[in-house]
Amino acid sequence: MKWVMTLLFAASLPAADGPRLFYSRDFPGSAPAYFQITLDKEGNAEYGESANDENPLKFKLSEAETREVFGLAEKLGYFKNPLESPLKVAFMGTKTFRYENGAQKGEVKFNYSEDATARALQDWFERMEESAERRIELERTAKYDRLGVPRALLLLQSSMERNRLVALDQYLPMLDRIAKNESYMHTARARAAEIAEAIRNPGPKQ
Repeated sequence: MKWVMTLLFAASLPAADGPRLFYSRDFPGSAPAYFQITLDKEGNAEYGESANDENPLKFKLSEAETREVFGLAEKLGYFKNPLESPLKVAFMGTKTFRYENGAQKGEVKFNYSEDATARALQDWFERMEESAERRIELERTAKYDRLGVPRALLLLQSSMERNRLVALDQYLPMLDRIAKNESYMHTARARAAEIAEAIRNPGPKQ
């Protein structure tokens, strides 16, 4: 019976994870000093500010966003080759790219890379980080500092207008809550409604 129970337990375990990308930046003195992001092939992302964050921020990239990020990783050979530039530049934090897909793994660390594809992929993850920071700040002020909500919304709108945000749908629940709650200032409610409308009905790209 013991082997039967073992088989039943094994059958109950989730399937092995598919392809997964990891990015981290370790830069003491910056804010945040450390962050990491994981992204799977379905677009599920997790953001944390420690290596063992027990409550990571979760969001979901669109199919097009996910495809582009994984496409860049593929162009880089899934991180089997060095990316560090031979140029002498200031320390800007240790970046780590990692790819995992079962037995297939690749990892590379660098401070600064001249590789255009690596820089494009880094920019995607930096945009994810900015997206997470904007959401964290909006949720924090909405809950604990309502006078700070207008500024948090202004920062969110600025990042959005500079095309620095991804997974825009993640903001809609909080924006709708602010827009419909009369306990927030009118300026905050109006701006939240404006941003939510821009997310739902984006204009043509410039």
